[in-house]
Amino acid sequence: MRNQDKADIITPLRRQYLEIKRRYPGMILMFQIGDFYESFDEDAHVVARELGVALTRKWFGKGQAHPLAGVPVRSIETHLAKLIHRGHKVAICEQTTPPGKGLVDREVTRIVTPGTIIEPGLLEGRANNYLAALIVAEGIAEHGAGRRAGFAYADITTGEFAVTEVGVEHALAELERIAPAELLLPGSAKLPALTEGTSEIRAVTRIEDELFEVKLARRALLDHFGVKTLVAFGCEDKPLAVQAATAIVVYLRDTQADALANLNRLQTYSTDNFMQFDPQTVRNLEIFQSWDFTGGAPTGSLVSTIDLTATPMGARKLRRWLRQPLLDLTELRARQEAIDWFFHREPVREKLRAVLDEVLDIERLFGRIRRRLAVPAEIVALAQSLRLVPQIRALLEKAKAPKDFIAALKGCEEIADFVARAITDRPPSDFERGNIIRAGFSAELDELRGGLTGGKDFLARLETREKARTGIKSLKVGYNKVFGYYIEVTKPNLKLVPNDYIRKQTITNAERYFTLELKEHESLIANAKERILELEISLYRQTCDEISRHSERINQVAATIAQVDLCAALAECAQRFGYVKPELCDNGEIVIVQGRHPMIEQRVPDSGSQTANNVDRSFVPNDTHLANHANSACQIMLMTAPNMAGKSVYLRQVALISLLGQIGSFVPAKSAKLGLVDRIFTRVGLHDYTLRGHSSFMVEMIETAHILNHATARSLILLDEVGRGTSTADGLSIARSVIEYLHNNPRVAAKTLFATHYHELTDVEEYLPRVRNFHLAVRECGNEVEYLHKVVPGRAEKSFGIYVAQLAGLPKPVIHRAQQLLSEYDGAALQSVDPMPDGPTHRQQTAGNARFPSLLASLAKLDINQLSPVEALTTLYELQKQMVELQ
Repeated sequence: MRNQDKADIITPLRRQYLEIKRRYPGMILMFQIGDFYESFDEDAHVVARELGVALTRKWFGKGQAHPLAGVPVRSIETHLAKLIHRGHKVAICEQTTPPGKGLVDREVTRIVTPGTIIEPGLLEGRANNYLAALIVAEGIAEHGAGRRAGFAYADITTGEFAVTEVGVEHALAELERIAPAELLLPGSAKLPALTEGTSEIRAVTRIEDELFEVKLARRALLDHFGVKTLVAFGCEDKPLAVQAATAIVVYLRDTQADALANLNRLQTYSTDNFMQFDPQTVRNLEIFQSWDFTGGAPTGSLVSTIDLTATPMGARKLRRWLRQPLLDLTELRARQEAIDWFFHREPVREKLRAVLDEVLDIERLFGRIRRRLAVPAEIVALAQSLRLVPQIRALLEKAKAPKDFIAALKGCEEIADFVARAITDRPPSDFERGNIIRAGFSAELDELRGGLTGGKDFLARLETREKARTGIKSLKVGYNKVFGYYIEVTKPNLKLVPNDYIRKQTITNAERYFTLELKEHESLIANAKERILELEISLYRQTCDEISRHSERINQVAATIAQVDLCAALAECAQRFGYVKPELCDNGEIVIVQGRHPMIEQRVPDSGSQTANNVDRSFVPNDTHLANHANSACQIMLMTAPNMAGKSVYLRQVALISLLGQIGSFVPAKSAKLGLVDRIFTRVGLHDYTLRGHSSFMVEMIETAHILNHATARSLILLDEVGRGTSTADGLSIARSVIEYLHNNPRVAAKTLFATHYHELTDVEEYLPRVRNFHLAVRECGNEVEYLHKVVPGRAEKSFGIYVAQLAGLPKPVIHRAQQLLSEYDGAALQSVDPMPDGPTHRQQTAGNARFPSLLASLAKLDINQLSPVEALTTLYELQKQMVELQ
């Protein structure tokens, strides 16, 4: 009985809220009450915390106070952006009937999740916003050999929809590469471990396992595309890929069904066609974001440096190219030729870029129109952009551009003309204000509008007539939203009011009346306004549908404009920054003459600028020659250099030049010959991994192990300070062993740049034929050190660590004591050696004689049958080295 009593005191508003909230579990329900969107209970705590708004209470009947946090309706977009960015899903519940007596009807009108954002104000215009799904085959071990996975991703604002079926590890790499805003997983699936490093994944959504049964998934995908086979999409024999694609379709069907209209094509792709890199490489090379640990905003990434595109479509395409560097020489050379064409035609390029600068986001505008979500101004914007297509085509035709560009730029004049006939030039966004459909487009609408205009003339005639009839000169005919049309008579003239006037309203200084004639006219006007509104909305929807019929042509035009824009932008980048067209090959060789770091060179002052010490601060270019074939002079560049000399910059610039070459771009160098690399690996920093509970040294070893286990002879590896996180003896041993493994194991004989402060490592050049020592030159000027930033053969003599400590601001007593200790350590090292002019010291000879029997004993103990070829070769190298030292 007590529970029944409690249920009885729930107010109708509270009951309505609970019923709607129950239908949208896991989402924040923004419940409109008047001019505010209110959230209650646990949602209120989340909204208050995330948006920084006050947490209060609302009373639903006696004794029923519940937590409340609200935001104004007019500012919902700003608050939505914050909630979505923090990974929340939001259901917007709006009032669907006007306020009045009784409970207002309400319903959820849109659902906003990180991967399904469509509102322009919430989207990053120059980057895709992906929704992804990952389906992993059942198995015992999470990363068991041979396990397969399906991975799909889509951008519902542009219609991009792609899927692949690969090994689990490759699927996780794809997840990191795409970095979706929202990831769909089966309800029972574990969250993949690697997604912890993908900060862009703001939300993980679980889908019921039953929906992924293979037959049901295939049927759902067939129904979506309206086909009988998936052969045309390339995934007929890929059940996991089908399941992943279906996850996206099902999720959208349940949350934003109208978004499915944009996903009318599906591409099945293979990861074998692209260079791969892991999240560490993306971060370390600062491809998409530059990491500023001084507290400033991240700036100066590769993409921000080379992105000179004029359109959002071109900008998004650049980011896709950077996420998927090619391994196909034919396609790469085709891209190079297109960029080269624009590079050598500066006048055409300038004119073209000026036109492109006026083109808006055709892809996303059209996507909103297809879903009938576009406001009238967006239709006009699309038409204006489509009108520029003939101008772009004419420029390219006149300059005899590549045929692929010209052929795909099909005319869209009739679409633009149709919009011009249908929609006014500056339409309001609110249909209530009218005048969205242009006069002459609909005879019925024109007639209704004419009647409405005539109605206004009737009111003027009525006022004139009634003044004459009544003799009341101050009489006037008016209108307000509450009481409608009225005849107003001031109180001194009330004695002149005719008997057919019916009192309607009393105000301070007058009385308001109506007549049967005025009431009839009011009804006619109201019906006309209502019919005009209905007709304008219907005609507007028909206009959206008519534009949508040309989806294939508009999508093709948008894709071509993106391609033209990107190629012209990369050509502009090449000319502006002095990039050259590299020679691409597949022979495993990287030859760079006067290469430069694309981002750092933009931050350094122009050549010739001087510091206070008269040191030239222009960027210093450097050469690189790496190859790993049998006759290679240098497979591994062993870099020793003083602190702050620029070895990390040099390592990164080689990788960035290779990356740029494999998207088809020109590169920052005097000349370059680039052999394609299948992967770029980097081990150059710790960043956020120590937050996972690992020591810095463990992180270093995990990343190094990952590289050694996955690199191939076609890979490019950057290793910086391997072994620095432990004792000198341990670190030196590990670093030496890694170099020997990379050199001696044919499977992982990758081109490698290895930077180290272990100067003892430089002797590997003596017994590993494809290792070469290099260092960055410095010049000592008294107590000052001048960094020349020039890579030269040989090993570095000093690290200049104390000098760097001095620059960092360590107290002078600490610096002086460090210098004193360094002198003592160096002196002790010299005293341990008794130099002789013509040969080894007596101590060295004695030690050598003592070591000779131990070497023979070590040789005798070797079990040749148990040694692998690589281990045998390494052991032989080591024994030979030790024998040479004894001579």
